[in-house]
Amino acid sequence: MLVKTYGYAVQGINATKVTVEVNIGTGMNFFMVGLPDSAVKESQQRIDTALKQNGYKIPGKLITVNMAPADIRKEGSAYDLTIGIGILAASDQIKAEKVSDYVIMGELALDGEIRPIKGALPIAIKAKQDGFRGIILPSANANEAAVVEGLEVLMASTLKEVIDFYNGDAQLAQPTIDLNTVFLNNLSHIEFDFADVKGQENIKRALEIAASGGHNVILIGPPGAGKTMLSKRLPSILPPLTIDEALETTKIHSVAGRTGKNGAGLITQRPFRSPHHTISDVALVGGGNNPQPGEISLAHNGVLFLDELPEFKRTVLEVMRQPLEDRVVNISRAKFSVDYPASFMLVASMNPCPCGFYNHPEKECVCAPGVVQKYLNKISGPLLDRIDLHVEVTPVPFSELSREQVSEKSEEIRNRVINARLIQSQRYSESKQVHCNAQMRTSDLKLFCKLTEAGNTLLKNAMERLGLSARAYDRILKVARTIADLDTSANIETAHIAEAIQYRSLDREGWAG
Repeated sequence: MLVKTYGYAVQGINATKVTVEVNIGTGMNFFMVGLPDSAVKESQQRIDTALKQNGYKIPGKLITVNMAPADIRKEGSAYDLTIGIGILAASDQIKAEKVSDYVIMGELALDGEIRPIKGALPIAIKAKQDGFRGIILPSANANEAAVVEGLEVLMASTLKEVIDFYNGDAQLAQPTIDLNTVFLNNLSHIEFDFADVKGQENIKRALEIAASGGHNVILIGPPGAGKTMLSKRLPSILPPLTIDEALETTKIHSVAGRTGKNGAGLITQRPFRSPHHTISDVALVGGGNNPQPGEISLAHNGVLFLDELPEFKRTVLEVMRQPLEDRVVNISRAKFSVDYPASFMLVASMNPCPCGFYNHPEKECVCAPGVVQKYLNKISGPLLDRIDLHVEVTPVPFSELSREQVSEKSEEIRNRVINARLIQSQRYSESKQVHCNAQMRTSDLKLFCKLTEAGNTLLKNAMERLGLSARAYDRILKVARTIADLDTSANIETAHIAEAIQYRSLDREGWAG
């Protein structure tokens, strides 16, 4: 008897339908074809033991399992349940009427427990598009898939529950989630608030500008000045995720198996990723034998924080250049290629020199001549070219630390950021590539960043006197446009240009001595 069950193979952040055809005929052997990897081939032993533990068995006949399309490699243990149910239906051990109505995915333990899988959300989205009645998933993945409306999501903890469901002896439970309530309740949750920060008003202002225009930023200062503390609070002033952004972000984390256990299965907070400086280039950008999203994709729609930037390996930093520009990562292999979204804000921090006290107001730098420049040269020019704001962070004096006055809350700053982003969304409403000021191209600069004669003169004089490089010109215009948006000004005034010039520290001639 021939029976078809259905699962999905995840490639990138999308899923492809896999038809599992099980045929039982005369003879005695077990064949599995359709380009399965070792984990899929080993499913025979897991399925055999799990069935025996629940009073069923793989029949001693000629069993052929074909996984179509045969030119796509099937990887992982998520097909255990798909194949097991197919064998039971083909051997008449369970009723086969409803088997083809549902997508079935899950890894089997030897006692019949169903373990979670990766990529439940993209699988559920594609199952709905392909017209399936529903999807049967491990209980741990059910909330994640329940995000998809119009698809019957059933959750099972054991193989016996699935068998009883197909035999009509019991019903499988369905997750009950009010998506809108969960989404709206979590939007306003702020873990790290700017109200906790004493002093550093100029740094808060710079981060507000960065958040408003989607600009990349680097903080330069001595140890203990508050660079990491300030960076961790940046997500609290970014605009809340839209439902589309939340779904796209959750898809990436679902594929990586990192959706967490927030109860809803939907990521409602902007990601904040902070990899250690020993990270490899593959772990950062993504890839591997079985390609997985890297840190830059896990930071999609959020913040990637690189602490102690010069300590990262040069090769690791250089792989970010293309994703920072294109906002997507393409991983190519001999037989396939996958794309992972990588639209993130880069926030980096660094000491100004190896000892950390160059330009310190009180402590003296002990680095030898030329060492500061050598330390700065660990970061390539093309990478610095993609960072809009260079902000010097100075230590907070005791008078500020002991002050009782409460600082401005993140919620108040966020409201200004949201207003600035609304102005930008209207400005770029006809563009599919540009959504905020940081993404402006040369043609957009000419159109939206026109300067007055006084502003043009100010910028010209600043570039000549401070020895600013040519790459600083476009960045200053973009930042000035954001500052003008925060002031709800249609034109870029000289005050906006003057403030933007302050945020190009590393471009100044002679900054490193």
